[in-house]
Amino acid sequence: MRNKVKLPAILLVTAALVAITACGNNQSSTATSNTENHANHTATQSASTAGSPSAPAASTAAAAKPTSYKFGKLKIQALSGAVCGAPSYIAYEKGFFAEEGLDVELVSGSMDSMKAGLATGEFTVTNGDFVWFTSIQQGLDLKVIGGLHHGCIKLVVPPGSSIKSAADLKGKKIGVDEIGGVPMAVASVVLSNAGLDPQKDVEWRAYPLDQLQEGVKKGEIDVYAAWDPFGKLAEVNNGYTVLSDISSDPIFAGKSCCFLYASGKQIKDNPEKVQAIARAYQKAAAWIAQNPEETAKIEIEKKYVATDDLALVTDLIKSYHFEYTTDAAKDDIRYFVGQFSKTGFLKKDTDPEKFANDAYSDILNSGK
Repeated sequence: MRNKVKLPAILLVTAALVAITACGNNQSSTATSNTENHANHTATQSASTAGSPSAPAASTAAAAKPTSYKFGKLKIQALSGAVCGAPSYIAYEKGFFAEEGLDVELVSGSMDSMKAGLATGEFTVTNGDFVWFTSIQQGLDLKVIGGLHHGCIKLVVPPGSSIKSAADLKGKKIGVDEIGGVPMAVASVVLSNAGLDPQKDVEWRAYPLDQLQEGVKKGEIDVYAAWDPFGKLAEVNNGYTVLSDISSDPIFAGKSCCFLYASGKQIKDNPEKVQAIARAYQKAAAWIAQNPEETAKIEIEKKYVATDDLALVTDLIKSYHFEYTTDAAKDDIRYFVGQFSKTGFLKKDTDPEKFANDAYSDILNSGK
């Protein structure tokens, strides 16, 4: 059942804590096959689905393992079903974790289990998006240690719509997967930059990802913001127009939307281990950038994603511009904190410079 709400600022802050943290999968009634979305809270549900990334095929690395590991065993909650979760999959399958002395087990789980695991030390790192900014602001001991890739959210308009620009969204109904989630936060930034107040000038309505197009057909919403591949499929299969794609929209282009986060305690207690993890992700991101189609094949064949559409997965991987960034990641934090503090996703008095300085750790260069 859909939710019809105006946007109180406090909702954005509190709801974001249970929003998306990493990519997940779902089944879309609008697609011809199972496809991935970016909502980690669906990972547990989809783990029981045939072809789920939590299947045994995803737990056996292709690369030969060494007989011993300098840093021992390590769990990384990465089996979320997302195309853009590629750095974890590739670091595992191509042996980059093993090269760095890490005996890694990729596991699935919820955001709550991830937060608890990071707090207790069960998990050392997570691949996450902007939602973790709110967790950091509310006291979670977490640091960004690198940027991973660019945008994977689109704001789309149905064919025949009179909406031609963000300014035309005034008074419109915008569909999102959840109130306070990252697609809503992204759409709010688009509105803010068009001179609109995301709390007063639009109406937000929440639907399951696979029902957003149905909401448009029924006239209940005018546009929607969604994780890939839903926006991409709407464009390719249903003639929708992309009003904003965060991989290319000037507001977002060239900036990381997903980051590698590490436990602050682990950075203090085991800096060499965290450095090794960062290097593995750095190698994986570089490999993905050079081998997008091979990456897509691995994701499909090893059942990390619940789709067999090689062209779609390859196209999405290319659009994400995988690159492990350090100084640029800190700049991106600063920029997006400034954007999100204007919309209610973060506290309005958040100091972007201070937040970036506090939240970022240049682990790869520490001790040099």
